Amino acid sequence: MKEIVLAGGCFWGVEEYFSRIDGVIETKVGYANGNTENPTYEEVCTNTTGHAEACHVKYDETVLPLEELLNRFWRIIDPTLLNRQGPDIGSQYRTGIYYMEEEDLPTIMKTFEEQKKKYDKPIVTEVEPLKVFYEAEEYHQKYLKKNPNGYCHIDLNA
Repeated sequence: MKEIVLAGGCFWGVEEYFSRIDGVIETKVGYANGNTENPTYEEVCTNTTGHAEACHVKYDETVLPLEELLNRFWRIIDPTLLNRQGPDIGSQYRTGIYYMEEEDLPTIMKTFEEQKKKYDKPIVTEVEPLKVFYEAEEYHQKYLKKNPNGYCHIDLNA
């Protein structure tokens, strides 16, 4: 199994979207690459922790190659928006690809370069090694499964 952490705005929709893809084994939402240890949702919303709302994705690369997974990710974000996705604004809603294995970087950068051709504006999606990931509170986990009519800014069928 392989793992990657993806930030695409509000983590509820990102998690639900990836949970529906064949080859994804497990998803969990949390806070990535910030400075505050074990932040709460309320702290992350203050824009002072440096964390992005993110989804940790565990997947079977024999079923879902990384390039395909990333191409699916690029479909649900606007990579030209800084600290915003949909109506959500703040640094916690920035987009990012946070990798755990250096060997994934060439594939990540290949998809990044392909995205640059699709937009007139610069791509601002972060590509960084995962520094930290703190699991979000239980009520955020599988939020849209528990609340099927809950808020979601992305097209879950993209």
